[in-house]
Amino acid sequence: MARKNRTPEEKARREKIRELLQMSNIGSMKDIQNLFKETIAEFMENGLEAELDEELGYSKYDYKNKDTDNSRNGHSSKTLRTSFGDVEVSIPRDRKGEFEPHVLKKNQTSVSQDIEEKILSMYAKGMTTSDIETHIHDIYGVSVSDSTVGRITDKILPIAKEWQQRPLESIYAVVFLDAIHYHVRSEGQIVKKAVYIAIGIDMDGHKDVLGMWVGENESAKFWATVLNSLKNRGVEDILIACTDNLTGFDTAINATFPKTEIQNCIIHQLRNSSKYVSYKDLKPLMADLKAVYAAVDEDAALEALDIFSQHWDKKYPKISQSWRANWANLSTYFKYPQAVRKLIYTTNVIEGFNRQLRKVTKSKSVFPTDDSLFKMLYLAMIDITKKWTGRRQDWSLIHAQLAIFFENRIPE
Repeated sequence: MARKNRTPEEKARREKIRELLQMSNIGSMKDIQNLFKETIAEFMENGLEAELDEELGYSKYDYKNKDTDNSRNGHSSKTLRTSFGDVEVSIPRDRKGEFEPHVLKKNQTSVSQDIEEKILSMYAKGMTTSDIETHIHDIYGVSVSDSTVGRITDKILPIAKEWQQRPLESIYAVVFLDAIHYHVRSEGQIVKKAVYIAIGIDMDGHKDVLGMWVGENESAKFWATVLNSLKNRGVEDILIACTDNLTGFDTAINATFPKTEIQNCIIHQLRNSSKYVSYKDLKPLMADLKAVYAAVDEDAALEALDIFSQHWDKKYPKISQSWRANWANLSTYFKYPQAVRKLIYTTNVIEGFNRQLRKVTKSKSVFPTDDSLFKMLYLAMIDITKKWTGRRQDWSLIHAQLAIFFENRIPE
């Protein structure tokens, strides 16, 4: 095989490497490893010093350009694990303790941490273990096994459980409650588990995932456990809770937050209403139902429901019966102005989040444990919510309206 023709730059670099090897008296692979360790330390230390120069605004001996009351304050030592062995790195400090290095982060103890972060990021996006192995090998030339990926992602579990127990706001304007279902292996069998999810909008209009709980198939009893968890973490009041119409859900909410108004999701109700309707009737039937839920006020909605009954009760009697039976929680939104109605009449906020979770988890048909499911959902949640930075654009209007309807429950 012909020898590769090197560029002048490559030739010059090779010459410097040869000089370095001669000067360092390299005679074995162990000597090369030690040289690599010194190189890593030098690279890190030079980078850290440059970062501190930039942070303070002047270089080490350039006192004339100093324009800060902060200054250097010696060095500390850190042992950094690398594939060539442990490396001692000297970390510069500032007097005020404000220096946050990027080359070598404060909590970083290994050069492999960058690889671990990449693995976590890929796992959070739903990549399979084999895909992660391939990508890491392509990027870094490093081979990782299933067990390595599992070990790295398991490190997130204590952080995820701490997140699940963090303190919450004392009052939320709206909390959306819904469940998503997965198959999990349990005691040698594959069982269907529900993941109970709560998303809250606080009084400043910011959206946040309050928690995700893995439990048995969806039930009002488990929802009571979820609501008590929110209360134990500091939630004193929820103005409006948006839910599906699971039997007993309103009882569970009222037991924990008795003042909370409940809005059943109109979309869930429409899905249930159309479940057994023949295709030829579907379009006109849904048009008549739209006259109910899109009415200008509750009186007009009830009138439209009477008209619906006259048209359809002979053929589909259970539809109007269901709307009337659930009317107390279906009609809550009629009392509010349009901006608040638009926010609460469906659980679209949480359903959109659930769709993104399904995208991430679609490569996993069965999870080996509850913890493995929770771990993946937590990482996916962190990735999804990175974009949840601002508050709703119409929040000033919504807040003003809520302040009228909940005058005695919203702090000044």
